[in-house]
Amino acid sequence: MVTPMDEENVQVHVPDAPSERSVQLTNFYRSRVRPLVEGWVPRGVRLHALRTITDASGLVRLSRSATTWPARHGSVRGTWLRARQAHASNGVVLHLHGGGFVFGSHRSHRVLAHQISRNTEMPVFLPHYRRAPEDPFPAAADDCLTAYRELLDQGIDPGRIRVAGDSAGGHLAACLLADLTRAELPLPAAVALYSPLFDLSCARLEEMDSTVRDPFLAPAATRLSCEAYLGETSPDEPRVNVLDADKTAWPPTLIQVSDSECLRDDAHRMAASLRAEGVPCELQIWPEQIHVFQAWADLPEAREANRYAGHFLRRHGTPEM
Repeated sequence: MVTPMDEENVQVHVPDAPSERSVQLTNFYRSRVRPLVEGWVPRGVRLHALRTITDASGLVRLSRSATTWPARHGSVRGTWLRARQAHASNGVVLHLHGGGFVFGSHRSHRVLAHQISRNTEMPVFLPHYRRAPEDPFPAAADDCLTAYRELLDQGIDPGRIRVAGDSAGGHLAACLLADLTRAELPLPAAVALYSPLFDLSCARLEEMDSTVRDPFLAPAATRLSCEAYLGETSPDEPRVNVLDADKTAWPPTLIQVSDSECLRDDAHRMAASLRAEGVPCELQIWPEQIHVFQAWADLPEAREANRYAGHFLRRHGTPEM
């Protein structure tokens, strides 16, 4: 299946300054949301409330032409989402949602999944992996590996599988690639990572935040979420320490991050480690955006970033003819 997207060399335009709409959104998060995040802890009533709110936020009306259906791959339940123009002959995307390992689900990330499906023209599977603190590491990582292996077991060629991940889902995506490498299993054709978190020690978050204050993420809350996920596991454990993983066979990778995020150093370090191993890696730094800005479909920057990410994932791989 050939579309106009295949025939053109799609370029990304990363603006020098944020749009007016982005400035408004960033100011709202900086003044209203960041103060709430400062005192948040990943347990009890606060965690339950956040899970409820984020899941409800994803239940917005999608395009009437979008199709969703529940599925189970092995022991992992989740949701498939397909935009109107998406077709499995182009391949499939396994999207690993963010939420600091403790919240987020196939419900909360439907809008971002729809953007991915629309721009890749592929169906997207959102697994509902187990979350901390009830199920700490390696539960989520194991679930993501199970979901991917089930796609292979269903006969889907790895050249037709792409992986995407946002925030903590970026770590799960990197962990998945490292797991596949160690197990000598076939890797996906390409990976796209949005505002990814890689270093679960959170060693440089305060330094980054003191230089440019993140309008959304608070380093202390991020650290607590990572600790909830790790449980008794050290962030230096080889399966957790994805920055030092063997990346020689990893597929082409796109990383999109904002220059105002406290996670921006994670993105730079991962890009450097990939390039050192000879892996094609594109690192895009977007000015003054909030964390995972791609989920805000009405932002000009989100439309541009999603358009390019879709093309990036689409041009790597082997669709059916």
